[in-house]
Amino acid sequence: MEQVPVNSIYRLALDGAGGMRPLAAGAGLPADGPAWVHLDYGEPESARWLKQSPLLDEVAREALLGQSSRPKLVRQGDNLLLILRGINHNRGHKPEEMVALRIFITPSLIISSRRRPLLSEQDVFAQLERRCGPANPGDWLVEMSDALTDRAGEFVEELHDQILELEEAVLERKLPGNGRLGRIRKQLILIRRYLSPQRDLVARLANEKIGWLDEDDRRRLQDIADRLRRWLDDLDAGVARTAVLADEINNLMTEATNRRAYQISVMALLFLPATFLTGLFGINLGGMPGADHPLAFWIFCLIILALGVALGAWLKLRRWW
Repeated sequence: MEQVPVNSIYRLALDGAGGMRPLAAGAGLPADGPAWVHLDYGEPESARWLKQSPLLDEVAREALLGQSSRPKLVRQGDNLLLILRGINHNRGHKPEEMVALRIFITPSLIISSRRRPLLSEQDVFAQLERRCGPANPGDWLVEMSDALTDRAGEFVEELHDQILELEEAVLERKLPGNGRLGRIRKQLILIRRYLSPQRDLVARLANEKIGWLDEDDRRRLQDIADRLRRWLDDLDAGVARTAVLADEINNLMTEATNRRAYQISVMALLFLPATFLTGLFGINLGGMPGADHPLAFWIFCLIILALGVALGAWLKLRRWW
């Protein structure tokens, strides 16, 4: 009998009623019911168990050890090999750098592995602790797919809230922080890149004729595929909205630049008479009028000021300023 890996994240037997029974490290896998063994394939002991376990063939071994990262579905009789993706909520990581969850399922055994923690795996384990979780491998697959989709949907909603906030700021003629719109657009595109094949995978899984997947499981998987389709539509809409936002921000920046250039041009026009007169009266040639008058300088300043005020009033009346 194959022994349970020592460094398992979770090692338990499903009791068939929504609960679980923990398995001791090094104990044999139960023969009377389905078991779930969850591993971190980055741990040397877990990787060694995956490489040596007779329960796995070469294809399953390579997938569980992280040799592939794209969502995939491989059927081997009544056994399934899946790679799903979940939102990365780990501190110091970017959410769009989705975590791969690698799953091998038989009618009596579930082996899953990942490199970084997932909130979805914790959600399913918490359901089992509350005795309201999956009762068999089919239920487990549905619950895990549902948890992954829920977490993805929450992140998509967060992105749409951020886009809405940017749209309101742009309507108030406020420019967003440097690079913020670009980061949101990148997250939308990367999340869509992984959710699109995952939607197709779940839809295909709902149509697979597997003995341990009943009609209720297939119906719920189809519902999950429909939800993923809606999230993908929202992601497409988000990408389009960010493109419109980028155009609006460019228009605001162009308008602000033109307004400043216009203000500078008006200021130059106001000082144009003063520049001309000071240049004319600064040539230092004989016969300059008022050169010997004691108040000539102040009279000259008043003339320049009067010309500036008159020019400013004329520009205001013509609505140039």
